[in-house]
Amino acid sequence: MGDISIFDIIGPRMVGPSSSHTAGANRLGRMARKIARARIETVEIHVHGSFSKTLKGHGTDRALVAGLLGIREDDEALKCAFRLAKETNMIYSFHEIDLGEVHPNTVKFVMRTSSNEEVTVVGSSTGGGGIIIVEIDGLKVKFTGLYPTLITRHQDHPGVIHRVTEVLADEKINVAFMSVYRQDKGDQAFMVIESDDGIPEAIVEKLKQSVELLEDVFVIEGV
Repeated sequence: MGDISIFDIIGPRMVGPSSSHTAGANRLGRMARKIARARIETVEIHVHGSFSKTLKGHGTDRALVAGLLGIREDDEALKCAFRLAKETNMIYSFHEIDLGEVHPNTVKFVMRTSSNEEVTVVGSSTGGGGIIIVEIDGLKVKFTGLYPTLITRHQDHPGVIHRVTEVLADEKINVAFMSVYRQDKGDQAFMVIESDDGIPEAIVEKLKQSVELLEDVFVIEGV
């Protein structure tokens, strides 16, 4: 049997009855908000499996909307998520969906932001408040949000990965985990680097200026 954290037993501090259906749902919403990187104007929230069954009973619906507004799972404001969404003009809708062979606590966010971009994020609540992001804009990924996470969108081309990690090494940033995902050879790719250290904005700017073929690069500090 694997190691068990105390949080797997007692769960996180939260407003709501379930670490998976409330706290985990809230963290998925907050992670989607971070990935969108702009104010969310409209969002379709597609709930799969047990998420669709516990949507109201466990407060999953409020938790997801609260997360998209940046409200934490232990904040009493979570209870007022629907009203706060209306006050901030964030339009949301819920839809039941079958996403196939995925974790039963999975949600797909389709967000339209104030920068007029559509951003799609799929993630799962894995228990004890833990989450995993499994897809961004149709491309399969895998990260938990437990570490500061650098994400790049780039063209699949020799030398890009080396140059990014070289910059991080020069700045004394230690890589904990790294994965690369691509649509096809030579096509668009994502690199996800989870770090032991915070990644300052100055390093992000350095990457933008010094690494060719990077289409986008940003940091998610975690949930």
